[in-house]
Order: sequence, then structure tokens, then C-alpha cells
Amino acid sequence: MAKNRRRGGGGTEAVVAAVDGGLAELIPDRERPRGWTLLIDGAPQSHVDLDDPAHLSFEYQRRLGHAVDLAAPAGRPLHVVHLGGGAFTLARYVAATRPRSTQQVVELDAALVQLVRERLPLDPGARIRVRSLDARAGLAKVPDGWADLVIADVFSGARTPAHLTSTEFLAEVRRAMKPGGCYAANIADGPPLTHLRAQIATVAAVFPELALAADPTVLRGRRFGNAVLLASDTALPVAEFTRRVAGDPFAGRVEHGRALADFTGGAGPVSDASAKPSPVPPPAVFR
Repeated sequence: MAKNRRRGGGGTEAVVAAVDGGLAELIPDRERPRGWTLLIDGAPQSHVDLDDPAHLSFEYQRRLGHAVDLAAPAGRPLHVVHLGGGAFTLARYVAATRPRSTQQVVELDAALVQLVRERLPLDPGARIRVRSLDARAGLAKVPDGWADLVIADVFSGARTPAHLTSTEFLAEVRRAMKPGGCYAANIADGPPLTHLRAQIATVAAVFPELALAADPTVLRGRRFGNAVLLASDTALPVAEFTRRVAGDPFAGRVEHGRALADFTGGAGPVSDASAKPSPVPPPAVFR
């Protein structure tokens, strides 16, 4: 894995390395002495503060953090599966906020895993196991009913692979979850929101309880962006999730129940046979 370095903010050197998924860059945060942003082929993937792993900088990661916070009473250890590793931001967050949690991270890009381990090492005391596997193959290795929380944040070339968007995939997620567990997915889409609507319908075909959080402009189909979808076989803490999302630095909106069903606009669930990757983000998204 070839690496080179260039000067970043505050004199700290950025790291550039070829990984399996493209060109990875670790860019130092000018405001946080040990903060770093991971980019793959210019697309921001993760932000990590090694001094404060409970800090979540990206909007969608904060919303996934709310899912972690609401998955059980504060401080209670969880069994968590992370599909997609990036810089292990959410795994670090769980370890910091819920000590003694046991976590499995599934990240296909072995070279990226090596880079992150070298440059942004995990706490050796954290119970985090990293598997360099395809997300669906790694999920298949999770025992039945093991996970309190499954977080899906998988992108290849800034797109979620097709085989991670189907009812068959969601059935595997539910198999791995404990009764009352939660599934949280980061979904990227833009106008006319065809992919997002289909993903809501797909998840609804497997889980009876759903809630969606996103920037209002994304929900109105005015720009490309991220939405976080929560799902469970039991009632979700919608009121508290709504309060937290509304209180974020970039306030979001939560849809659930009939309003969320109406939002899907009659979209149908996606199967393995009909699945497609998420759409390509417009170039302006990362400028």
C-alpha cells in the first residue's frame, strides 16, 4: 500500500494512500488537534477525533449516534454489528459511550482497514473485531439473534452496492438481530428520491416499525443528501429521536407512521433480482 504525506492544517501532515477502493486521504482537522477526516476518491467517508471519540462531526453520523443512544438505557453495553467500517467512527462512539460493548465491524477494503489501524488506532481495550469481508458475507457469520443494533453504512465508489438494498439482505439483518433490536441505515439519494422511497418500502417489507431522519431539503427532493432510516420489530423511540434530530446543529426532520408510508409514493420493495446500486452523487456534492 503506497503512502505519501502532504502538509495539512496546523502543520500536521495529511496521509494519502492507495487502498482497494481507490485513493484514501486522511486530512487533519484544523480545529481538533487529533481530529481526522477520511476521504475516498475525494468523497468524505468518516471523521474521527482520537481525543474525543464521542464527538460525531458528520450530520448523518450524529443521527446514527442517536440510534446508538436510544438502543438501550444509557451506559448499557450492546452487541453491535457495523456493516461498513470507514474510520470506525461509530464503533469508537459505542466503545466510548457504552463501555464493555461487543462489536463486529465488517469492512471489505482490507488495505483501508490496515491504514486506519496504523494511523488512527483503536483502543486496544475495546471489544471490537474487524472482519475484511463483503458486508453481506460478514453478516451471514453473525449468529442468529446476536445483535442489539445493526448499522449499515456501506459505500463503494460513493454508492451502496445493489446486493445490500434488497429484502433478502434485510431478512439476513433481521435474522442476526435480537427481538426488539434496531437496524439503522445511512441512505444517500437525490431528486426524485426514487432510491430512498424504494429502500423505505424494502425495509417496511421486513420490519413493521420505521422512522426516517433527514434534512428537510433532502426530503423535499431539492438536493442530494443522506437520510438515516431506523427499523425494528417493536415500537421505536420516535418522540425522543425526533427531539434529538431537531436539536442537531443542522436540524433535521423525522417522518414515521402514515406520513412515512405516504412519502414512499407507492414504491415497491426491491429484491435481489431487481436491486440496483444507490445513485451516483452529483460532483457538486463534494465541493
